[in-house]
Amino acid sequence: MPLLNRLKEYRSKLGVNQAQMGLLVGTSRQTISQIERGDYSPSVTLALKIAKVCNASVEDIFQYEEDNKDEN
Repeated sequence: MPLLNRLKEYRSKLGVNQAQMGLLVGTSRQTISQIERGDYSPSVTLALKIAKVCNASVEDIFQYEEDNKDEN
């Protein structure tokens, strides 16, 4: 998946578990887990909320990696 993230690292720095992070940003523990595993890409709104709670920029937490396989 092209969207990489450091959410688990930032959540750990805050000292909160997935359920607590979900409450802080208005989503479920399951969604936080899926984002951390790379199984779900958050909406722009959710990414902004996560960044605000983590006191970081969206780019600090989420990175888009181009998939160049199709360019050959």
